[in-house]
Amino acid sequence: MIPWEAKVRSLPQEPGVYLFKDARGGILYVGKAASLRDRVRSYFQPTENLKTQRLMREVSDFEYIVTQTERDALILEAALIKKHQPRYNIRLKDDKRYPYIKLTDEPFPRIEIARRLARDGKYFGPYTNSDAVRETIKILQKVFRLRTCALSLEKIPARQRPCLDHYIGLCDAPCVGAISQEDYEKLVEEATLFLRGRHDTLIEELQARMAEAAERLEFERAARLRDQIAALEKLFAGQKELVTRPIERDLIGYALGDKIACVQVFFVRQGKLVGRDSVFVEAPSDTTPSELLTAFVKQYYSKTEQIPKEILVPCALDESDAIEQWLAERRNGPVKLKTIMRGPTRKLLDLVMHNAELALHAHLSPSPSPTRGGESALSELQQVLRLAAPPRRIEAYDISNLHGTHAVGSMVVFWDGSPKKSEYRRFRVQTVSGIDDFAMIAEVLRRRIERARLGDERFLPLPDLILIDGGKGQLSAARAVLRQVGCEKIPTIALAKEHEHIFVEGWARPLVLSRESKALQLLQRIRDEAHRFAVTYHRVVRRKRFLESALDRIEGLGPKRKQRLLERFGSLQGIARASIDDLRAVLPKVIARRLYDALHSSSFPQSLLKQTDDSPK
Repeated sequence: MIPWEAKVRSLPQEPGVYLFKDARGGILYVGKAASLRDRVRSYFQPTENLKTQRLMREVSDFEYIVTQTERDALILEAALIKKHQPRYNIRLKDDKRYPYIKLTDEPFPRIEIARRLARDGKYFGPYTNSDAVRETIKILQKVFRLRTCALSLEKIPARQRPCLDHYIGLCDAPCVGAISQEDYEKLVEEATLFLRGRHDTLIEELQARMAEAAERLEFERAARLRDQIAALEKLFAGQKELVTRPIERDLIGYALGDKIACVQVFFVRQGKLVGRDSVFVEAPSDTTPSELLTAFVKQYYSKTEQIPKEILVPCALDESDAIEQWLAERRNGPVKLKTIMRGPTRKLLDLVMHNAELALHAHLSPSPSPTRGGESALSELQQVLRLAAPPRRIEAYDISNLHGTHAVGSMVVFWDGSPKKSEYRRFRVQTVSGIDDFAMIAEVLRRRIERARLGDERFLPLPDLILIDGGKGQLSAARAVLRQVGCEKIPTIALAKEHEHIFVEGWARPLVLSRESKALQLLQRIRDEAHRFAVTYHRVVRRKRFLESALDRIEGLGPKRKQRLLERFGSLQGIARASIDDLRAVLPKVIARRLYDALHSSSFPQSLLKQTDDSPK
């Protein structure tokens, strides 16, 4: 133990962040303070707070970082909590990279899904549901006809004829000069109003422009604006009007459980409910509502670009002045944190609280039971493999390569006996050269576990059972990696194709099941799916590398010209399918002819000219 009194007395009376550590140097808790000395000293005073008592029993040392202002301390605290994930801090469980809708910073902006924020356009979100993002982009295309392609439009026309999106009414084809930059910018402004929830303003502007077009006898333009208005009014008809004041506000409610809480955020724009978010939070026992919401607001609004003018909460927050100042700087405008205790608005908050309670109850309720066939197969697996429980999450791994080249690995996930394709993952082998399936399996499995240990939500949770496509050698390589990374308790088996023998570490003989066994049939299905997924990805990689090498062999085709080809045709497959006239539009005639002849020679696999990217879904 360290001499606490002396160390605490030496602390400065300045704002900053403090980090409590355990005996091994691990971070137990991160906090901020307007005065480091006063705040840290309070932890060493007698208290009836059970959470503080438990924390201080484990604290072996602490360190601190001085900041210029309390606002800076608040920002640093959020960053350190996200980095270290301390056990005694309240943490958002859903702190993965949520998708945003992005309008790029280009002469003719395009709409796309983004996972990372950068200073290269306008971002809207984050959204908690990827399907909702894709649906919103479809609406933007249908109503505002904005482009989604990655074609460079620095020069207009950028291509000879528009793509299919133009012909089916989803894009105004700026690539061929079918719309002026000024008119396209108006569409972008309208889409921005839509994404910011200013629906009434948007419809009023469209109605004014429709009337103006009709006065000028531009009936085709007026009809199109009329259709836009009708589509938007139909879309907004189902939105519930909550308040009469047209103000941007978020309403936050919560439900506290045992070591977990649910926080609901309702987004109200122009007086209407336009969406909501449900976030689960790791909250230590004895967490108070004020502690929960203070931590939530700091972490949640550190990652969102959509900060409203008002944030309504059911109880007072700690450090509310510093949080308001920080939010106002992020929003570039005033933000008010309001505690609502009574009146009509409190009834709305109670509704949000009720939704949070329902979501927490659903989250804590037992998961739906697997199907009858899957349940019997899992029960049999538990019995024959001597597992403590049925393996609900099974992950299978396979390697695909051609004589040691273009090696890739696959990871497929089955939950309750059914494929969960949204959690499939694929890997390019990076550290192994030559034919060495054992080392490749080891690399893929190590990378998968390390991503989970770093807190990557895409690789959580860990499996109940790992299935390796192969025999004793592949199993030994996998088990060696699991021991190295401290995950040796995860049951692991290998299934060999030739005789369908199941190998288990430590068992003298392989396990042989009847061909009618439901457990074996399930393992075969999972193994075959891992093989299919790996082979499909390997074909994609091999085709891409083949085309790349074909381009490299063309005299006069350097990096800049290859880049122009990719910008024009979108992919290597697009280049392979291009006509000689299309190639001449990008390259000098001589080089275009060389490339065309090479791609259409008898030695070139003509199937590549017909196939598109068949990357697995």
